[in-house]
Amino acid sequence: MSDIVDAAKRLLLGRPVRSDGLGHTLLPKKIALPVFASDALSSVAYAPDEILLTLAIAGVGATVISPWVGLAVVVVMVVVVASYRQNVHAYPSGGGDYEIATANLGRTAGVGVASALLVDYVLTVAVSISSAAQYAATALPFLRGHESQLAIFLVAVLTLVNLRGVKESGRVVAIPVYLFMFAVGLTAVIGFVQYATGTLGVAESAAYEVVPQDAFDQGLLGLAGAFLVARAFASGCAALTGVEAISNGVPAFRKPKSRNAATTLLLLGSISAFMIMSILLLASATGVKFVEHPSTSLRVDGELVSEGFVQTPVLGQLAHTVFASFPPMFYLVSAVTGLILVFAANTAFNGFPFLGSILAKDGYLPRQLHTRGDRLAFSNGILTLAAAAACLIWFFDAQVTRLIQLYIVGVFVSFTLSQLGMVKHWTRLLRVAYDPTERNRMRRSRAVNVVGFALTATVLVVVLITKFTHGAWIALLAMGVVFVVMRSIRRHYDAVSRELALNEDVDTERALPSRVHAIVLVSRIHKPVMRALAYARATRPSVLEAITVAVDPDDSQRLVDEWETLDLPVPLRVLDSPFREITRPVLGYVRSVRRESPRDLVVVYLPEYVVGHWWEQLLHNQSALRLKARLLYTPGVVVASVPWRLSSTLAQGGSDPSVYAPRPAPRTPSDPKA
Repeated sequence: MSDIVDAAKRLLLGRPVRSDGLGHTLLPKKIALPVFASDALSSVAYAPDEILLTLAIAGVGATVISPWVGLAVVVVMVVVVASYRQNVHAYPSGGGDYEIATANLGRTAGVGVASALLVDYVLTVAVSISSAAQYAATALPFLRGHESQLAIFLVAVLTLVNLRGVKESGRVVAIPVYLFMFAVGLTAVIGFVQYATGTLGVAESAAYEVVPQDAFDQGLLGLAGAFLVARAFASGCAALTGVEAISNGVPAFRKPKSRNAATTLLLLGSISAFMIMSILLLASATGVKFVEHPSTSLRVDGELVSEGFVQTPVLGQLAHTVFASFPPMFYLVSAVTGLILVFAANTAFNGFPFLGSILAKDGYLPRQLHTRGDRLAFSNGILTLAAAAACLIWFFDAQVTRLIQLYIVGVFVSFTLSQLGMVKHWTRLLRVAYDPTERNRMRRSRAVNVVGFALTATVLVVVLITKFTHGAWIALLAMGVVFVVMRSIRRHYDAVSRELALNEDVDTERALPSRVHAIVLVSRIHKPVMRALAYARATRPSVLEAITVAVDPDDSQRLVDEWETLDLPVPLRVLDSPFREITRPVLGYVRSVRRESPRDLVVVYLPEYVVGHWWEQLLHNQSALRLKARLLYTPGVVVASVPWRLSSTLAQGGSDPSVYAPRPAPRTPSDPKA
């Protein structure tokens, strides 16, 4: 069975990679861009949709300002990218926002940032994969109603790809990401050329009339209108997610790591800004309509559309309009959009395990997350992220509109605190810097981070105000829960370290037991028991005895008779068990030995079978396992398992049991039975 499992693992994940091969997994910029920037680039597929969808609540006229809302998002993006270029140079170790906040604002702020990022990474996977599932359901009607199952399947596939290693996953992701960039770029260029020459067509949805909700009959006038614009801006800021992943993933870049990471950030910001503005400008020029509830918000010829009316996403509508005379290009845009939405989650699959490893090293997460797997990927972190995202997708039924409301809260919490931390970082360095050139450079860097802090803090406030009742409170609650859990884990590890540390009275900690009292458990006389007796005698304990529990009086008497007949050189004690229990009498006897001699060490030898098939485990060792579990909690007691390999282990690579069978001791001439 184990050979089959190992073979399947090798087939799916590939051969293990030696630790000294870590350098070969580092990423060049051409691979790092799709690996770490796929999330931010993919947001082009849904951030414009969310802006138009939100503004459409106030009617068709409100969507005219969508390019201006998009421009505000781009301004924030430019500032955040410029700020994070400072971050990767100042803190290239991969701790990212968590390290910056911890070093400059304290541990509490650092754990707060980490909890926000962990939640945001999970939401990144859930939103991206759910969006991809909805795109697929639009193109393939037979998938409608099964978006959740499809999304969870896609999470499983992406998990498998990432378990093979960062570089391997990067190669898989690179092709669809670059195809997406080409397709959207070509759509934008040809669309602008058509607009300039007066040949740009009109979107099919332009014929529909958007019905404003009752509270927005007057459009965007008044406080309600301003609130709606702010909400649209907050939704559009989803385009900024993924920027922080590069600062967390600096160790994955080739040298010079910081410079390559900063260059990748610049490319990410430039491409994303161009894409989002192009889509919003062309959507406005072609009259694209996109609403949340078509059956109540869209009218054609004075009548509301049918209940089953399906909208094409904004990018799909643009591709259909721009490439009206060349349909294959429309299908290419739709296909690569769906693909990049799947692989957008790859950013989280790289950022989450890196951050989880650092947090585990610092004692805020289970230490298993710190270790690398066979392929030098942080396998446990990848599996944890996949499980959390799958649960979220199932709970929210893969509905992007419901999930997007939880989105970006965490990332803007981390943006704001990291920028504040960087301001304190430069201020601290300026106190000890005397070189004028260096001081001027630090002042410029601090100015960038000051602007970044002011802007991201403003956006965070807008997001909290406009999205709190729409689901942002769930994200805040999740962050709070993760924060408490991480602090609790750290307290546990600290308490264990204090308990295990050597104190000043070293002699007491290192004192040897006065005697060793060895006990061999016997159920019947056979080869495993004989081996346990031989091993116990080889340790030369102060006291050695065998014990058996009299569950059945007849069986116990036969055991005693056989023991005496064999004349074994170890006394056998029979423990009474009126209620036919095994565990309780043994525990009672061991504890009585401890009470009589508190400084004695009691070693209990348990003969156990080693079986070759999983189903055999159900038939053996159950009493031993229960007893072992109870003895482990008994102070001053050591449990020693003595294995006996059954012949079924030979098929699993085990050794012949007879090789290790204890041989009877030679009898001396003085022995009467010689």
